[in-house]
This record gives sequence, structure tokens and C-alpha cells, in this order.
Amino acid sequence: MQAVAVKELLEEKLANTQVEVEGEGCNFQLNIISDELAALGPVKRQQQVYAVINPWIADGSIHAVTMKFYTRTAWAERS
Repeated sequence: MQAVAVKELLEEKLANTQVEVEGEGCNFQLNIISDELAALGPVKRQQQVYAVINPWIADGSIHAVTMKFYTRTAWAERS
């Protein structure tokens, strides 16, 4: 599994979302930049992401994933 494939899939399926992916193989850190997702509670926003990547988790392409959520402003101020 390539980080770029994870990024492309999530950005395609989650509207108004930017995803920065770190890692390779089957372990990834997702930095998810979305005002809409950041406004949700922790469980709800993770459910949105897992709904997209669950097929890859089920077939073993993704083994471990961690997620951090940012508003667009918070992401821009992070630098």
C-alpha cells in the first residue's frame, strides 16, 4: 500500500478534506485537514475515515493507522 493511494482515496471520498499521509507499507499516520470533520466528536470523525479505509484494513493492506484532525486554520498555523 502506498501513502499516495491512501491520500487519493480519502480525498476523493471525504468532501472538502485534505489528507497528509506519513508512513508506508501497512502503517500510516493520517493528518486530516477538514473543518467539517474537526467539528465532529472524536468517535464520529474516526467512523467517517474508517468507513472509507475498512476494505483495506480487512484485506491486510493497512494494518495500523493513527489519525490527527485539524481545522484548516489550525493546520496553517501549525507551521
